[in-house]
Amino acid sequence: MTLGRLVDGLALRGHRLTIIRPRQRHESPRFSITQRVACRQVRLPGIPIPGYPQLRLGLPAGRRLRQLWSLSRPDLVHVATEGPLGASAITTAHEFGIPVTSSFHTNFDQYTRDYRIGWLKPVVAAWLRHLHNRTRRTFVPTPTLLTRLSTEGYTNLRLLSRGVDTALFNPAQRDASLRASWGVAPDDPVIVHVGRIAPEKNYPLLFRAFDAVKAVEPRARLVLVGDGPRLSVYQRQRPDVIFTGFYTGLNLARHYASGDLYLHASSTETFGNVITEALASGLAVSAFDYAAAHEFIRHNENGLVAPAGDESIFLANAARLMTDRTLRLRLRTAAPAAVHNRSWDAVIDGFAADLAEAMREPLAPPSATKN
Repeated sequence: MTLGRLVDGLALRGHRLTIIRPRQRHESPRFSITQRVACRQVRLPGIPIPGYPQLRLGLPAGRRLRQLWSLSRPDLVHVATEGPLGASAITTAHEFGIPVTSSFHTNFDQYTRDYRIGWLKPVVAAWLRHLHNRTRRTFVPTPTLLTRLSTEGYTNLRLLSRGVDTALFNPAQRDASLRASWGVAPDDPVIVHVGRIAPEKNYPLLFRAFDAVKAVEPRARLVLVGDGPRLSVYQRQRPDVIFTGFYTGLNLARHYASGDLYLHASSTETFGNVITEALASGLAVSAFDYAAAHEFIRHNENGLVAPAGDESIFLANAARLMTDRTLRLRLRTAAPAAVHNRSWDAVIDGFAADLAEAMREPLAPPSATKN
């Protein structure tokens, strides 16, 4: 979603963009170039991500990139994902003398625990640092993450926060007919959660919080919006939960606004756009004091936060939101104001200016690109 916003915004400002990405499983197996509204797309071979076959990982593509950039040399290369394809793009950009920047979107090193390869965490962490330090800028979404990466040896860090479309995500999207389709009465409290249904999202804790909520309010319902590798497992395990599938745009906005509470159990994301979307939609949000929640939620003012990793307080906050109706309504009223001035236009303007600055810098000597 973030990449889509950046691409659309840069295109509207007159920039010409090409996205080079791995071909997904539903797409034609042959090499192809397509022209979309906002940009040209080049689809290259990929392989299923281990543990997440719905998505594919880009493979090294130095030869193809050399062919493409010999015919049409870009002014700048930006690496949005730190995989083999992104790494080969950095190497090829250096060969051509093209400025290259990157984004730190995902704590891949922390995900190793969720996918039972925790012993690889130091290797993945070192790989990420090496890759990003070969670029002129590494963009990160929060000041907290910028500080953490700086202490871990990352260089040339810049802030690239996230916006929220308040014209789309707002309380006016609440839909009584949608709530009725969930089988809930007008006054029944509904917990909404939106996200990739995958191990790193900490759904076991979310389900424990729902159980704690049901213990004090049996009418409560949990609605999960999304898809992912654990969907079928959780559907079997939790027949009391409503699984809607994946939605975007107006349908997604309706699902947010038709809930009452938003519980966010994950503590591994670099930002978490769902937090700002839930706040904009007028939900009482409870999360860990981390990433977007740390940046936008003021405890007891526009939401509730628990210290990062403190599951007992997280569970207590969920039960508190359910039992204290006055608090819940107060937080819902205050939530949209927390993000009302966080427009995508301002974020994209800042990103474009940072890219232009990176392009103006002189090329580093060859030895510096290998650090």
